[in-house]
Amino acid sequence: MKQSEIIELSVEDLKAKLASLKKELSDLSLGHSVSPLENPLVLRSTRRTIARISTELSKRELQ
Repeated sequence: MKQSEIIELSVEDLKAKLASLKKELSDLSLGHSVSPLENPLVLRSTRRTIARISTELSKRELQ
């Protein structure tokens, strides 16, 4: 998810997306510890998307 897409979402949508991505990341991490993922870069991109969304939420709370 690109930063331009994140900026366009509402706060409620961002919170929902953040929760779903955190669940997805935990599922991916657990699956990766049991048997290696076909594409382990998915973990990195998911973590970075979570960070982008968290940063945007923090920025909006400060305004």
